[in-house]
Amino acid sequence: MSRGVIAVYPGTFDPITLGHEDIVRRAAGLFDQLIIAVAVAHHKKTMFTLDERLALARDTATRFDNVSVAPFDGLVRDFVLAHGGKAMVRGVRGVTDFDYEAQLAGMNRHLAPDVETVFLTPAATLQSVSSTLIREISQLGGDVAPYVSPLVLQALQAKKKA
Repeated sequence: MSRGVIAVYPGTFDPITLGHEDIVRRAAGLFDQLIIAVAVAHHKKTMFTLDERLALARDTATRFDNVSVAPFDGLVRDFVLAHGGKAMVRGVRGVTDFDYEAQLAGMNRHLAPDVETVFLTPAATLQSVSSTLIREISQLGGDVAPYVSPLVLQALQAKKKA
């Protein structure tokens, strides 16, 4: 049985936003299988633990029949190859993202020549949304409800009380 074309959407997802979900929806329509790969992120101080980020990403994945979630540590190239991936999905909000992502794509092409990087842009209403801004606005008491799922909003509110 063929698994079809597998794509991997890697990121820290701290937390996953509706912008991420929009990219997941678009990628799920393009590939037979999509894996949301949640980075362990030893190099970053995350608001949410790995288990929390995985749970929030799994909530998003349940909306799609062909999307799963898994953690990864180390080079994303190794994760993609270990899972039979043929494409890596990257969200790009604007030129600043594109410049950085183009450099990553070039390096990934060198590290894994058989894996293509596919850039997707979120809906125009979500282009200003980033996990960093969501965390900051939430911690300062701003309303982030239009930019995250109800479960993520609940998790952010719980972190604010802690």
